[in-house]
Amino acid sequence: MRKLTYFIACSIDGFIGDPSGDAQFFVPLVDEEFFENFLKAEYPETVPTHGRRATGIDDLENKKFDTIIQGRSSYDLALAVDVTSPYAHMRQYVASRTLEKSPDPNVEIVSEGVVGKIRELKQEDSAFGIYLCGGSKIAGELIDEVDELVIKTYPLVLGSGMPMFGSAFALTEFTLDTVRTFKNGVLVRTYQRKP
Repeated sequence: MRKLTYFIACSIDGFIGDPSGDAQFFVPLVDEEFFENFLKAEYPETVPTHGRRATGIDDLENKKFDTIIQGRSSYDLALAVDVTSPYAHMRQYVASRTLEKSPDPNVEIVSEGVVGKIRELKQEDSAFGIYLCGGSKIAGELIDEVDELVIKTYPLVLGSGMPMFGSAFALTEFTLDTVRTFKNGVLVRTYQRKP
């Protein structure tokens, strides 16, 4: 069975964006060391296709994921800059109850049964995992399906904003796998779901 990995950027106080979900303030902290030694070296497929082209890494093969699922709010960020297929190098799903038709043939809309769809995708025979891109609402819906967390904590405190998981209170246990630090102050923690 393949894993669902929530690969997410957040502030020190656990927010993935401002109250509207915008997270552009994290971008300036992606310096050369972090980009080259982490994103490009280990997770190149998590960089959107238009970002891959701009940074000259569009030819890199996927290393961890071949499928992505994201919520409507995350997808809207791409649509706002006229990008209808933000992760063209992967199979793309968008969970949305309000988007009736996909604006791109390479993006499938999951309007009902997102948990069932993830369970179906996990059963596929693949060496690659599934990338949960965000945002908060879909992460909250899928918390019971998340097998791994890769949390990129940026050295910022927001005070309020969009939480990592938009869900009701419940304890879900994970075990710490690895911790990496970078000179720019970014901390990357990887957790595995506790059996």
